[in-house]
Amino acid sequence: MPSSELHQRNRARLAERLQQRNAAGIFFTAAHKVRNFDAEFRFRPDSDFWWLTGFAEPDCALVILPALAADKPGRTILYLRDKDREKEIWSGRRLGLAAAPAALGVDEARNIERLFEDLPQLLVNCERIVYRTGVEPERDRRMLEVLATLRARAKGMIVPPLELLDVNPFTHELRLFKTPEELEVMRKAATITREAHTRAMRECRPGVNEREIDALLDYTFRARGGSGAAYTNIVAGGSNACILHYVENDQPLKDGDLLLIDAGAEYQCYASDVTRTFPVNGSFSPEQRAVYEVVLAAQLAAIAAVRPGASFVSVHECALRVLCEGFLRLGLLSGTLEEVLEKHSYRRFYMHRTSHWLGLDVHDCGAYVVDSRSRLLEPGMVLTIEPGCYIAADEDSVEPPWRGIGVRIEDDVLVTDKGGEVLTAGIPKTVSEIESLMSSQRFTASAAG
Repeated sequence: MPSSELHQRNRARLAERLQQRNAAGIFFTAAHKVRNFDAEFRFRPDSDFWWLTGFAEPDCALVILPALAADKPGRTILYLRDKDREKEIWSGRRLGLAAAPAALGVDEARNIERLFEDLPQLLVNCERIVYRTGVEPERDRRMLEVLATLRARAKGMIVPPLELLDVNPFTHELRLFKTPEELEVMRKAATITREAHTRAMRECRPGVNEREIDALLDYTFRARGGSGAAYTNIVAGGSNACILHYVENDQPLKDGDLLLIDAGAEYQCYASDVTRTFPVNGSFSPEQRAVYEVVLAAQLAAIAAVRPGASFVSVHECALRVLCEGFLRLGLLSGTLEEVLEKHSYRRFYMHRTSHWLGLDVHDCGAYVVDSRSRLLEPGMVLTIEPGCYIAADEDSVEPPWRGIGVRIEDDVLVTDKGGEVLTAGIPKTVSEIESLMSSQRFTASAAG
């Protein structure tokens, strides 16, 4: 489980980078977002802020100041809401200023209402400020006012800030490499997700509505200790699976169709991301099986390609090659493999990349290209492996039995010294595993009836 020590270590790692650039860091948590009228979405802290603090209250900011001299050591100041009995009755408990330093391991806590008043003094002689722009326009405006104030005061020995720096080379590069504590949490998220997907397979049958499976996923995520879904669940029956980000989840499941579920639990703010595709009635048709086997072969080949030193793009290229070979073998495409790859004709059936980083965000931070070249994989990185095949219901280049088949298979993979570790292993994935699970469930249900 994450502890305050983990977040203190994260701050220390970041402080080293900041000191090298004589930079201060200012990190805000997320704002409450309105769902409709005066109803708000459930609050979720900003990922960078959580990584640095482990604190999940709104209206907060963290200031990390570099060590400017031996007699001026670096320090961290957390700005947050103070205790307020009346407001807490309405909106929930607050940690408060007095308890924050000991609870979170920060050097000092101050009232959030003081932040922009304090910043001109705190940032004196910091040549750079690491701050994420473009999230809250009003906040950006006030930060620019702080910069203007500092530059107007600059004289003599006072050094004004020279520039605002993006957070990517700082927190985002550090977050890309998961610590053992973080991996423990991600494994827990994977365990919850494993149960949710397996339960969905067991409960699926013709006539059940997509929304029922959607609700089952959400229930399992939260009942097993997660905060809910890491992203909006995709529960796509039949040709709905050919819509990559289908989220309506409101159609009845039909006998003879496939069901694609792309859903992952969030646990302690860390995401899992899993996709499984299986027959609504428990048995693959010949065409469904053929497409599924191609996608599975591509996924297994891509997982096998995960190892230190391999480039990020090489994993995609490995999956793509297997997919294209399969498309040609099934007669979905014509020509040679080289022609299909060169002309990108495969994009009719496979139009997305195979992987993305995973962590506090489902599409997690970290550069994919370094020095104009695809990044090399290193131990501690976590990425998804998710090839697919999507044959639209109106795709008249193929025979009718192939139309409306959408298949994606996705797992979360940790790069280790020895290769790739599948964090989400154990969720039925082969044709035999899926059909066996679903047939045994139907036998149990029939016997009980």
